[in-house]
Amino acid sequence: MDTSTDWSRRIISGIINYLKVNDPWHLFIEPHGVGEHLELQKGWQGDGVISRITSEKMATSLNARNIPVVNVSGMKVAGPQFPQVTSDMAIAARMAADYFLERGFKHFAYFSLQGLEYVARQRDAFDAAVRQAGHKCHFHSVKAHLGAQVPDWNIRVESLASWLSSLPKPLAVFTWSGGRELIHACQFAELRIPEEIALLSGTDDLLCEASHIPISAIRASSERIGFEAAAMLDELMRGKTVKAPTKLIPPMRVISRQSTEIFSIQDSAIVKALRFIHANAQRPIHVDEVAACASIHRRMLERRFKDILGRSPAEHIRRAHIEIAKKLLVDTNQSVADIAEKSGFGSAEYMASLFHDELGTTPLRYRREAALGLS
Repeated sequence: MDTSTDWSRRIISGIINYLKVNDPWHLFIEPHGVGEHLELQKGWQGDGVISRITSEKMATSLNARNIPVVNVSGMKVAGPQFPQVTSDMAIAARMAADYFLERGFKHFAYFSLQGLEYVARQRDAFDAAVRQAGHKCHFHSVKAHLGAQVPDWNIRVESLASWLSSLPKPLAVFTWSGGRELIHACQFAELRIPEEIALLSGTDDLLCEASHIPISAIRASSERIGFEAAAMLDELMRGKTVKAPTKLIPPMRVISRQSTEIFSIQDSAIVKALRFIHANAQRPIHVDEVAACASIHRRMLERRFKDILGRSPAEHIRRAHIEIAKKLLVDTNQSVADIAEKSGFGSAEYMASLFHDELGTTPLRYRREAALGLS
């Protein structure tokens, strides 16, 4: 596979994580770009291959080696088929839809790349999730750049700007990996981000964070894909039969950045309540003080939360605490007790209880699995 993208490098990290807790392998890795034609060197001797298979030619070449192969690509190509470990596009699309719906959006769009079947799967799953919530999704697509996962550099910004301008606002836009192009189109059309266009990328990489308007994105579980692919290849090289030919790995989480920092909710009291919760999620929050901040009676606050967001203020507070705790568990070495205090739980016991109820795990197990790419 290529080594030029964050996604591929994190998969390789997951493979290495597997080897840290299992028998070591001798790994053969060469640096390659995402657009290069990849094939094994003539005369290479090995026991198995983990590959991002992108063409029938590549599949046929690997099949001719007559050794176990695990495919980590989400593409469906003709030719020999191999056991596969890849991202769950449907869950990623549902996560994106829920993310926007929680912020009160009623107008949705998907910007996609033509000719990529796995992108079409994500688009269709996002459309289904939006329609299930009673809304309509608008679509626009452009050609991919030389088979890569980015729009062609010849994309007409004017056409994209015209499409965005024609749609109802505020608009929630989900895209495979065209975030920067959408930002350029918004600037061309003088559309404000995130006030008029809220943008979420389905692929998180350094460029999302480096954009002059940082782009919110879904963080794929690339390390876990690598870990599970290594485990599957290990079984195949030992002569075992894998239970399922395809293993789908759900994404980790949505990483919020400036491109979606807005609530598309007409109820000003609920907007005040949501902003208060997210601004104070590092400490314990009581529903009564949320109601006071929103200048509304508690019962009315709870009723409007249910009507608009489909959950209670207390449930939203718990979610906000959990998201901060998850980030601190993954990104820092702080103790569980310190993280419980800094994420508003008040005690490690209460945090552990909510992790069990909401995530089916413990904080320490979540941290260990995240370190190995399993969360």
